[in-house]
Amino acid sequence: MRRRSIIRTVFGGLLLAPGWAFAQQAPGRIPRVGILTQASGERTPMFDALREGLRDLGYIEGRNIILEFRFAGGDHARGPQLAAELLALPVDVIVAEGVSAAMDPSGRVPIVGVAMVDPVRLGRATSLARPGGNITGFTLMTSELNAKRVELLQSAFPAITRLAVLVNPAQPTHKWAFEQTETAARSLGLVDLRKVEAENLAALRALRPAALSGADAVVVLPEGVFYNYRRDVVSLINEARLPAIYPERDYADDGGLMSYGANLADNFRRAADYVDRILKGGKPGDLPIQEPVRFDFVVNLKTARELGLTIPPTILARTDEVIE
Repeated sequence: MRRRSIIRTVFGGLLLAPGWAFAQQAPGRIPRVGILTQASGERTPMFDALREGLRDLGYIEGRNIILEFRFAGGDHARGPQLAAELLALPVDVIVAEGVSAAMDPSGRVPIVGVAMVDPVRLGRATSLARPGGNITGFTLMTSELNAKRVELLQSAFPAITRLAVLVNPAQPTHKWAFEQTETAARSLGLVDLRKVEAENLAALRALRPAALSGADAVVVLPEGVFYNYRRDVVSLINEARLPAIYPERDYADDGGLMSYGANLADNFRRAADYVDRILKGGKPGDLPIQEPVRFDFVVNLKTARELGLTIPPTILARTDEVIE
């Protein structure tokens, strides 16, 4: 059976700032939760999972909770504007795919990040156990997973020596993600890496298979634009007839060869509990930032056959799912 989950890429949330305080819920007032996302619409597995988690806790959308969505559609520049819209409503808590500076100067709104990138190193939290400030949530274990994807790709195709890495230069952490990928590749003896950049849909669709010439394989970094238009990404790489590994299983569902990453929908489901605790008076700074507990490794054998590639049995034995 084919399961579906979402990825994506990391999106900005709100500023960690000292001296914030929560507004108290007025009796009978329906709490309002903002959803700040790089997605293009709300009918996705991750939002379905959030709703399911909230229902399990007794929240019925439109009856005793209101969800306010703001969609950036892969455009990182829209983050501050969309955050400002949510703050102006106002909302009681914001669920965002990540956290970054410059979105809430007051630092007063509780934030639950669902796909955070090393919040301690980036200064968004004092520690994972006690983040302090106005944020909490869940990480994607980005450092570990960027390295793991390179390892899986090389294990499946030991002859590769040259990697193309698809990155979005507008993504705030793209340099860091590329460095992590490069470090992992060099540790495995892969010393020839080069970036292939696309900062928006127009740039992505302007790419041709020739942009990947000279590479033996491709690594696609987590990114909202790439996820939203993953069929364009998959088509580009498959036209170049190269093996590739992607960060979310939806790529494999849509024809990508291999995918490995945290199950973001599960993070959203778990985030419902944090939303509930905060609405009941809990402080996000006291709620530990958690790592993902579910991961998906998917191989699309149909695509492998179409590309004339053979996936070793040792790799197939490690998968969570094989698409025939």
